[in-house]
Amino acid sequence: MSEIKACLFDLDGVLVDTARYHYIAWKELAESLGFDFTEQDNERLKGVSRAASLNILLEIGGIELDEEEKARLAEQKNSRYVEYIAKMDSSEILPGALDFLKECRAQGIKVALGSASKNAMTILDNTGLTPYFDAIIDGTHTSAAKPDPEVFLLGAQALDTAPAHCVVFEDAAAGILAASRAGMRSVGIGSPGTLGEATLVVPSLKQLSVSALQEFFASV
Repeated sequence: MSEIKACLFDLDGVLVDTARYHYIAWKELAESLGFDFTEQDNERLKGVSRAASLNILLEIGGIELDEEEKARLAEQKNSRYVEYIAKMDSSEILPGALDFLKECRAQGIKVALGSASKNAMTILDNTGLTPYFDAIIDGTHTSAAKPDPEVFLLGAQALDTAPAHCVVFEDAAAGILAASRAGMRSVGIGSPGTLGEATLVVPSLKQLSVSALQEFFASV
């Protein structure tokens, strides 16, 4: 198989744990609209854009609104989320993530972020992760949400690396599908039950090293 020359990382659930802040903000919004939003409901929002997430939430609540009101609610949710992430620090980097990023740089592997989040820079700056990236493609650079491959193709382009030499790290099925559509291999971070389409699945980056990854992909 092709040598790994670049690693592209999703942010939420792969490098940092911001998923809980998204959930709290969505749950607060649902409660303000008069219905409950469970953690199981929240699973449907993984890897999905803000606008699409709001549509799912409204569908769960059986509520229909016009586009102007939807835009207002999406902004309300985002404001609450931004309040939460403004307090983040390096303690919220997920186990093994920083070591893996450092190993990528030590081995000359290029690193990009490929996230739907429009708040990615705030999170990266607050956690001190920004210097580890050669390129950052977030929700302010993309027009299509995963499973569209746009975010990863833009990342490969920014790194000047062919998709066949890129590996995507994702915790959502939509992201794994986006990687596949981009012509890239993928590592699912989480459960094989939901990420079975990934080339490799591990519980977290703590269970993986760059050298072990190179070895695995050389053998498949």
